[in-house]
Amino acid sequence: ASRRGVAAIALTFEPHPRSFFKPGEPVYRLTPAPIRARILQALALDGVVEMSFDAEFASRSAASFVADILLGTLRASDVVTGYDFHFGKGREGSPEFLIAQGRERGFGVTVVPAQRDEADEVVSSSRVRGALASADVSGAAGLLGYRPIIEAEIVPGAQLGRTLGYPTANMQLPDGAALAHGIYAVRFRRADGTLYDGVASYGRRPTVNSGAPLLETFVFDFNGDLYGEICAVTLFAYLRGEEKFDGVDALVEQMDRDSLEARQVLTHAIPLTPLDGRLNFDLDAG
Repeated sequence: ASRRGVAAIALTFEPHPRSFFKPGEPVYRLTPAPIRARILQALALDGVVEMSFDAEFASRSAASFVADILLGTLRASDVVTGYDFHFGKGREGSPEFLIAQGRERGFGVTVVPAQRDEADEVVSSSRVRGALASADVSGAAGLLGYRPIIEAEIVPGAQLGRTLGYPTANMQLPDGAALAHGIYAVRFRRADGTLYDGVASYGRRPTVNSGAPLLETFVFDFNGDLYGEICAVTLFAYLRGEEKFDGVDALVEQMDRDSLEARQVLTHAIPLTPLDGRLNFDLDAG
């Protein structure tokens, strides 16, 4: 794109097509739209075009998608797509169809093959979700190429943590969240971009409560009000599973140990890839 003097643009769709066709079956989004845009920006793309996936769009033919959107709206001179991308009503469009259209209409098409790991297994979102559900944070990060990021609004909790010396920033994760209950070493990013280290618990708080699962983050060296902010939590390591303790004193002692372990993990953490460095360490592209 740079050599041709044109913009490199990512075309995305919201909501997820599976959410449109099966609204009663929640899809755990590994990269919701804001995180996806941040990743694409870190990869030096010029912008994102987000199209509404609604009934009208779902009924559009594959030929119409090419003519009206790729060529008409976006004026694409080259299209890059994954090997398993299908589009148009009834998924009639395929990479092969796109290649044929490109030859006929004069635009280039590059089809990216399946990405595989060192064991020659295909990297997929299902595998990443499975790794997160089984507490394999490093495995999920290895598949993604960056450490997993969760973003949500900070909401009020029971505020018990304040009385224990551990005030937390609480997030209600979406339905279907595939994340193992337990304690994590995390990095916490405020809406203004400021980055902090922290330790987070995801679960039902069995020692003091058994309510709906919450992601509760104790942000190190921070004192302030976060309610209403959209913040991000990056998972660096899974420290232990969720436990029920014999009273609050035992819980606080374990929280002290968890905080110390999280600080040690984060102090020695290094970027997995240049992308991970830009997303979770604030390192520039160089």
